[in-house]
Amino acid sequence: MGILRVDQAELKGKRVFVRVDFNVPLDEKKEITDDTRIISSLPTIRFICGAGGKVILASHLGRPKGKRDPKFSLAPIAERLSKLLGKGVSLAPDCVGEEVRGQIERMKEGEVLLLENLRFHQEEEKNEETFSKDLASLCDVYVNDAFGAAHRAHASTEGMTRYIQTVASGFLMMREIESLEKALVNPQKPYVAILGGAKVSDKIGVIRNLQNKVDTLLIGGGMAYTFLKAKGFSIGKSLVEEDQIGLSLRLIEGAKGKIKLILPSDHIAAERMDVQARREIVTNEKIPSGWVCLDIGPETVKIFLEEILSARTIFWNGPMGVFEMEPFSQGTFAIARAVADSQAFSIVGGGDSVAAVNQAGVADKIGHISTGGGASLELIEGKKLPGIEALRKDG
Repeated sequence: MGILRVDQAELKGKRVFVRVDFNVPLDEKKEITDDTRIISSLPTIRFICGAGGKVILASHLGRPKGKRDPKFSLAPIAERLSKLLGKGVSLAPDCVGEEVRGQIERMKEGEVLLLENLRFHQEEEKNEETFSKDLASLCDVYVNDAFGAAHRAHASTEGMTRYIQTVASGFLMMREIESLEKALVNPQKPYVAILGGAKVSDKIGVIRNLQNKVDTLLIGGGMAYTFLKAKGFSIGKSLVEEDQIGLSLRLIEGAKGKIKLILPSDHIAAERMDVQARREIVTNEKIPSGWVCLDIGPETVKIFLEEILSARTIFWNGPMGVFEMEPFSQGTFAIARAVADSQAFSIVGGGDSVAAVNQAGVADKIGHISTGGGASLELIEGKKLPGIEALRKDG
């Protein structure tokens, strides 16, 4: 792939800038509610510490819109990371400037410093040249382990790499690239893709690219109703993107003779989106005019499971319904369990799909769970990601 891995770089005594993805959810008390992304970065951090590098961690958190906002400080992350590493992690007052430079110069081998939120500077998202140079001047070696931010051409993911001789991928980043390439380059057949979620418009590029790679495409979730309406079904008050109906019909037509494109045949419909609302199992032909479909039905689950259990490669992005509400969670959880039970190499990408496999208790049986929903989708779409391309120093 033309990408140097962190364990192939000379690190002893070096200032090693590691772009991590610590954009974790916080509650009202500024306490971390899910530290998966922090835990995922630990192998790379520990390796650099063990190799005698001086670890300079950098991340964004939330959307402070280029201004310093205490609400988006990385202080809670520094505290949690200290506990996870079993050693002190200092928090810098900023991510650039003389005070930060002084802190780095005083660092000893194996020490860890977390820079303050990169997005306190609007220059980060603008990929501004001077800011990129300022970040680059802090280090000798650059390591990107933030796959979730790899689809953004920002100063810390792309700009600063132009001014550093040694750039490498972290272990998490490399695992993401290698796993997703299994779904793109000579995947084992049969190859089944499962797409859900709300919007067709979010998945157009993915569908087009997968039509040339998969054997079967299973479509559920809110996006399925735009396809069903395109086929002439009355969908009641179910979610629909009116401006995508024509395109959905073209995608259905384009799949004919190439792949199996399977839409739901039955649904869990309710009078309204409410756990107390009256609900029924209905077929495509009998969706009540004032009702909304909120999950795939048992017949659809059965059809989808047959395809999933015969697969050798599976890519899943997007839930099959409003799985956050218990009456409408069964379809999504059935898919999660089937993917886990299959003999296929499975990839699950996207926050809701990841949440579903975690809630279903089957995360440890999934081949690869991607930490970057948007990045994994763009890679599956066939796009080149700036944060990955910046690591290919030999072109």
